[in-house]
Amino acid sequence: MEPAAGQELTAAVPDRVLVVDDERNIRTMLRVCLEQEGCEVREAGSAEAALAALSAAPADTAFVDLRLGTGSGMDLLPALLAEDADLDVVVITAYASIDTAMEAVRRGARDYLPKPFTPAQIRTVLDRLRERRRLRARVSTLEDRLAGVDPDALLETRSTAMQGALSLVRRAAASDATVLLRGENGTGKSVLARALHRLSPRADKPLITVSAPTLSDQLLVSELFGHARGAFTGAVRDAPGRVEAAEGGTLFLDEIGELGPSTQAQLLRFLQDKAFERVGETRTRHADVRIVSATNRELEADVRAGRFREDLLYRLNVVEIRVPPLRERREDILPLARGMLRSFAASLHRPGLELAPETGPVLEGYGWPGNVRELRNAVERAAIVWPADLLPPAAFPERIAAIQAAAPALGGPFTLERIEREHILRVMSSAPTLEEASRILGIDASTLWRKRKKFEGG
Repeated sequence: MEPAAGQELTAAVPDRVLVVDDERNIRTMLRVCLEQEGCEVREAGSAEAALAALSAAPADTAFVDLRLGTGSGMDLLPALLAEDADLDVVVITAYASIDTAMEAVRRGARDYLPKPFTPAQIRTVLDRLRERRRLRARVSTLEDRLAGVDPDALLETRSTAMQGALSLVRRAAASDATVLLRGENGTGKSVLARALHRLSPRADKPLITVSAPTLSDQLLVSELFGHARGAFTGAVRDAPGRVEAAEGGTLFLDEIGELGPSTQAQLLRFLQDKAFERVGETRTRHADVRIVSATNRELEADVRAGRFREDLLYRLNVVEIRVPPLRERREDILPLARGMLRSFAASLHRPGLELAPETGPVLEGYGWPGNVRELRNAVERAAIVWPADLLPPAAFPERIAAIQAAAPALGGPFTLERIEREHILRVMSSAPTLEEASRILGIDASTLWRKRKKFEGG
């Protein structure tokens, strides 16, 4: 496969950045600076546009102005993090002060830039965020290795739904059938994939992971199947792909719904015949590799829309395992949180860390749209920033701490306003987007936005 005319393949994976500012000239200046640093940039001129953009496609980083016309970037922070708990938010403002900086960090921002700023300052912030992501990836890998060979040690559960998923993993592990893991972001699909590999006869062979959204269609074909010297600009030597690296083992394809047409076609052929060619080569090769994939998308809808091949879906979906979101396994929230806290307490040399009694109902009452990943981030943050060993609700981000531990029950001694407030906040915490929450509640998005600001400020 040749690259399109005028297009070159490169091994660099760009940072995906969302710029949120109501002033077009500021957005343009930021875009220029970020693109010079190799970033892939999208723009939004309002809070609503920012949430729509993040819902449509993921981002690694968001630069958010504190003043958004009549809105507030500070109020937008919790909504962005509810959409993507892993998003690195950098607040930018011409009204810099230590108070606003601390408030932005308290609400979940990773960094803070006062206006006017220079390209060098943008570069410094990007470098810090990139290094942080690199270190977190290394820590995650090391933690998985230290967890031992028993997958149940990573996935102890009281939830019937999760126990069912684990039971399917154990049964599927003995075969070579393709497995499709379905579930929302942050539910633990990659952990289940590693568990499946460890329980399989292929456990002593490699487990290779490829994340589809991080690579273009052309580059992903090369990443999977390799390339020959001279196949494209920068291909200075023959290079095997991930399929060959996984020989005898398991290839885990994360976010399979993001595959482009070329990758879909070549993956289908490999699933059918175990045969492939490196990019730029005519020699047919074969590999003995078991395919496990994961998605947070409804692939059947993508098939109907012509974005995903129906025959490929059938091949990938021999065994389907649905991973329940954390809000559907609330009995696991506190055991998971306490286990995470023990791990962080050991790494921080703070053995006395524990959850305050009043914190448990708050954590159980929150919707956890980011699932286990969001819970982990929240517990880690609390362990780092809270000065005392006992962690009250206030140790957690405001969007979590604002949840009322004693939820009003219908027919109980509660005002209509209290019941409305609790219902709206709970729906918003569990709905994937602001638009979906407004649809569930039967009100328009602008009304919901005003009510949320009123309730969360109360």
